[in-house]
Amino acid sequence: MTHGVHRSFRAALIFTVMAALIPLQAQAQGAGLGAAGELVDPDTLRVCADPSNMPFSDQSGEGFEDKLAKMVAAKTGRSSVAYTWFPSITGFVRNTLGANRCDIIMGYAQGDELVQNTNAYYRSSYVLVYKKDGDLAGVETLIDPRLSAKKIGVVQGTPPSANMAAAKLMRKAKIYPLTVDTRIMPSVAELMIRDMLAGVIDAAVIWGPMAGYYAGKSGADLTIVPLTREKGGQRMIYRITMGVRPSDQQWKRTLNSFIRDNQTEINKLLLSYGVPLLDEHDERITQ
Repeated sequence: MTHGVHRSFRAALIFTVMAALIPLQAQAQGAGLGAAGELVDPDTLRVCADPSNMPFSDQSGEGFEDKLAKMVAAKTGRSSVAYTWFPSITGFVRNTLGANRCDIIMGYAQGDELVQNTNAYYRSSYVLVYKKDGDLAGVETLIDPRLSAKKIGVVQGTPPSANMAAAKLMRKAKIYPLTVDTRIMPSVAELMIRDMLAGVIDAAVIWGPMAGYYAGKSGADLTIVPLTREKGGQRMIYRITMGVRPSDQQWKRTLNSFIRDNQTEINKLLLSYGVPLLDEHDERITQ
């Protein structure tokens, strides 16, 4: 997985309090940030992001992480947002956050040791996508026998491929590359949706936020099933956090407070992009 969860994943909580700041320190640092030993800019939200990775981030500012960054800036007293752009490849963290060129990665899977995670601001999963009016209606797991004769699209090396192999679905599967240069070609998720609508594949297994966004853009009547009932194999569900430097403890606490206080607004933003949100009981969040 590249810098936590993208490109094909992006792919897995809430809160601590920042009331213990020393008053003099708070006055000197504006909004209580930039504590001793921390390198966080107190005036500008400096974001590390991929320049072409919809629906997450894009130089056009149209990604949901771009919109979330504006929300973070406004709520933490910053006057602007500035980006360090770097593709989602090996070295992303080292060349952005690790080089002190920016202060936050907007989407990062919980548990990755390259960064310090905030509390999660959403929870999602890989999903199975198929035509709503087709013969797969009602399929909810990869072990459903109705999938055995189907050609299923899956991204190489992602967690669902192991589950598909265990279910003997890989023999007929269409394998898509883990990373592509989306500056010159469509997202893999977009290609998978196109292929499904053209009959090249019967179904697709995609990271949920990407599936929801590109299924919505297609205008087709598609079913999106979060793979929350898989038994054994790789985990399908991930908590997504913001990533900061290990040294930036006060900054993490500030972001945790932001997430806690603005969760409803964050959910509304994510749902507007078609992100399949899951609660702690693996039920869909719809509002």
